[in-house]
Amino acid sequence: MPFEARVTWSRPEPFGAWVRFGDSLLLAVDEGLAARLGVDAGRAISVDPAPLEVHIAVTSRCNAPCPGCYLDARPDGSDVPIEDLLARLESARDAGASTVAFGGGEPLLRDDLPRLAAFARSLRLVPVLTTSGAGLTRARAETLTDFAQINVSHDGAGAAYEAVRGYDGAPVAERALAALRDARIPAGVNFVVTRASFEAIEATSDRAADLGAVELQLLRYKPAGRAANTGYSEHRLSPEQIDGLWPSIGRVVGKGRVRVRIDCAMVPLLSSGLLAAGVARVQSLGVFGCEAAARLGSVTSEGASAPCSFLRDTPPRALRDYHASLPAPCDACELAPVCRGGCQAVSLHARGHLAPDPECPRVRAFGLSAGADPLEARSVAGAEYGHALPESELQSGATSRRRLPMSP
Repeated sequence: MPFEARVTWSRPEPFGAWVRFGDSLLLAVDEGLAARLGVDAGRAISVDPAPLEVHIAVTSRCNAPCPGCYLDARPDGSDVPIEDLLARLESARDAGASTVAFGGGEPLLRDDLPRLAAFARSLRLVPVLTTSGAGLTRARAETLTDFAQINVSHDGAGAAYEAVRGYDGAPVAERALAALRDARIPAGVNFVVTRASFEAIEATSDRAADLGAVELQLLRYKPAGRAANTGYSEHRLSPEQIDGLWPSIGRVVGKGRVRVRIDCAMVPLLSSGLLAAGVARVQSLGVFGCEAAARLGSVTSEGASAPCSFLRDTPPRALRDYHASLPAPCDACELAPVCRGGCQAVSLHARGHLAPDPECPRVRAFGLSAGADPLEARSVAGAEYGHALPESELQSGATSRRRLPMSP
């Protein structure tokens, strides 16, 4: 995607401002540089952190049977009325967002995606889309050119896709990538890294590059929706695979065929490699861990706001309090400003409360040194260095979801 030198969007902050150039470059600048760029700076748009990116579910319908679907989308789900989605886009703009990511369910089951993307553009929002690729022909792709990027889920070349999702959707995903390439729409691949797909990371990155994808986004398998069951332990990466994740990413990056983007939930799994690279360098490269209730927000198909797509029932204030006062061993970790305690969807599933990510190698070593394995059931580990959510907060999180405008 070519670099655009002019400022296309900005948002004032106490440190200066967030400034966007074109669709793809978002920078934090100090007050001096903001003044030179001619943008407002030195104040916040809200007391609480405001999201830079908002994920908006446009449907809860999907025909795929994926056992790990975080939304538990089904063929008999429902589409969000277009009027509601237009209002949610306006609210995202008012909340200070720069990017809106449309998802589902399967968004391509809707016929009005071009209208949604055009409306987002009119609000100076950057629209992106994630899809399985089902139904994405060249003709359909040519109607979606207002999207800055469309990511297609592809969970593994060879037999890996079927091992992860229970059906072989790789041919569908690859036809969709080819259609996006022919329509000149920047395309990426969303690859969910599981125990079964881990060995296919490099082959899938090569296949994605062959089909014209510009980005490989590695996503952690998370215990939400249909994945929040006893089968989660069978799909998550083994400790040995976690140790091999950084070298595997390095080999993909070394080929230079696609850029690699890591899911925020991946950061704790890469802690050893990131620390070796140096925290200052990691921060300068824009690597972020958990940004739920800070730079990231989510709106469910029902219209409820949430800290992220995987924490629908967690109060934003509880997350902010946890991030502000991390318990051991995160409080003594150099990577804490980046990682922010790891993925809380995983911690809540494993321990029942906000706590250090139990799959982080450093947290795991800490737990083992204390005589408990943090990967075991919630009754075994975590209480001695976790933050429990009061029952009242758990209840309020489930019953008092707020609509946008939001500070998620």
